[in-house]
Order: sequence, then C-alpha cells, then structure tokens
Amino acid sequence: MAGVRLSGRVVVSIILVNHNSREILRKCLKSIGKQTKGIAYEIILVDNNSTDGSAEMVQADFPAVQLIRNSENRGFAAANNQGISRACGDYMLLLNSDTEVLDGAIQKTVEFMERHPDASVVGCRLLNRDGTLQPSCRSFPSVLNLFTESFFLYIIFKRSNLFGKYYMTFFNHESIREVDVVKGAYMMIRKEVFDRVGLFDESYFMYAEEMDFCYRAKKSGHKVFFYPGSQVIHLGGGSIADPQRYTRQIYDSQILFFRKHFTGIHRNAVILIKQAGIALRIVVYFLAAVVTLRSDLVRKSLAYSRLLFR
Repeated sequence: MAGVRLSGRVVVSIILVNHNSREILRKCLKSIGKQTKGIAYEIILVDNNSTDGSAEMVQADFPAVQLIRNSENRGFAAANNQGISRACGDYMLLLNSDTEVLDGAIQKTVEFMERHPDASVVGCRLLNRDGTLQPSCRSFPSVLNLFTESFFLYIIFKRSNLFGKYYMTFFNHESIREVDVVKGAYMMIRKEVFDRVGLFDESYFMYAEEMDFCYRAKKSGHKVFFYPGSQVIHLGGGSIADPQRYTRQIYDSQILFFRKHFTGIHRNAVILIKQAGIALRIVVYFLAAVVTLRSDLVRKSLAYSRLLFR
C-alpha cells in the first residue's frame, strides 16, 4: 500500500487528514493503491481524534500507511503540517479523505510537474459523485471579486470574465491554466516551496488555508497551475456534520484572511462587502423558503443570521 520505493527515493508523499469518515476514507485509500502505479509513494494519514473507528480500520486494513493519531481535532491546517513534517517525498500531495483517485491521477500530476519546472503548486480536475464537473480553482479576493460574490453577480453573469472572476465561472476546466488558488482537496506541492514559504498557517482551523498558502507562494514568485489531465472524485463535506458550523468556519476563515493580508481602507471595504453579502443571504434564503416551503433554505437563512448577529 505504501508503494514501491526506487533506490530509497519516495517521489510523492500523499498526506490525508481524517475526522470521522471511516468508510469514505477506506474507499479513498483503496483508490490510491489501485490507481497509482509506476512511482514510489508513501501515505501519511493524520487522524484528528476520530471516534468512528477510522484509525483502527487503517491499522487493520492498511498497515503500510503511516498513521498519526491526534488526541484532539487540531483542524485541517495543523494536521497537514504534521504530515508534511514527517514526509520525505519530492512532492507533497494534500488529498482529502473524501476523494477517489481516478485513472492514474497522481502519477499524471507528477509527470506534468516534471515537464513544467515552473509549476510549484498544481491542482486537478475535480468531479462530483455523478461525474459532473466541480469547479476547483479561483482568484484571490479583492474588492471587486467580493462585490460580485456578495451580490450574486457571479451567478447572474457567470460567463463574464469580470463578474465571474472570483469563482472563475467562465472557465471550462478543460485546459492547462495558471491560476491564483486551487482547491485543497487535491493539491500537489513541490517540497522546496515549503522550505521557502513555510507551512500552512495554523490560525486557520479549516477552510481558506489553501488560499492563504497560494497567496504566500505567489508573492514569493511561485506559480500555481490547474491541470485537467488528472481527475479525482470529490464528495465534499465528508467530515462536516453540522451545516451551521460549516458556514461559520468558512466565514471566520475568510475574515482571518482579510485581516491578515489587507490593510487600512482596503481591509475595511472587503469586510463590509462580505457582511453585506451575509445580510443579503438572510433575506434571499428566507424569501425563497417562504415561496418553496423548503426547510433547508430556512436553515441557511438562520445560519447566516447567527453569523451576522452573534
């Protein structure tokens, strides 16, 4: 399961963080073993105090996996840092436990990076469970990007390069492209990038840590690429049991990013625009719930209300 080591050299260190997603994790580990051929790799799993038997399953069924067991849920950034600190590969692949590797995706990404020495961070094509496309790259936040996101302009004008820039809704994900950010569900990074940029900022418990890392990497002169030749299925939300907590963590991580990287009037502007977007969502989801009688929309409206008025 840990792969074949060629002359003692590990090409890829595959790092997974898990919290209470035992059966999804099992499928992920099986897909790595089935689909990853011809390169030497190791798997490092950091378990964030799971209570569903995840760690025991890994020990019993995947003994070659290097298992780090935390006594508490340390969050995504901190757990990835633990795995990176132990890894010895030339490339670090951060892979979500709720993914399924398809058709040699990992070795294809390595081959792409070997052919393109300027590619420091690379993401791949993510697919939903039904095989449909899941957008996996985006642009950094800015006053304009956050305005288009907060007021739903990226949905109304999704084919527009201007209004769709934040989520890159105009991009068909069929071509190689330099981007600002790739999704942390599948993120391959050259080891030397960490030596220059540092590890993930552990102030982020979950979400936006990959945006923060890509931001620091690009400021240091590294390039981030989207590569469609590799594909994985990403279920999403494999470790999220509470939708309200999910909404709060995303919001808190975004605000942390704004406070860290923006200053003065720019910082105040992006936070104000973000809060305006939250207020708008309270109203939109509530009215939609009244019209459609959908309870999930009521829960969304309440979740955003708690963000704004806590």
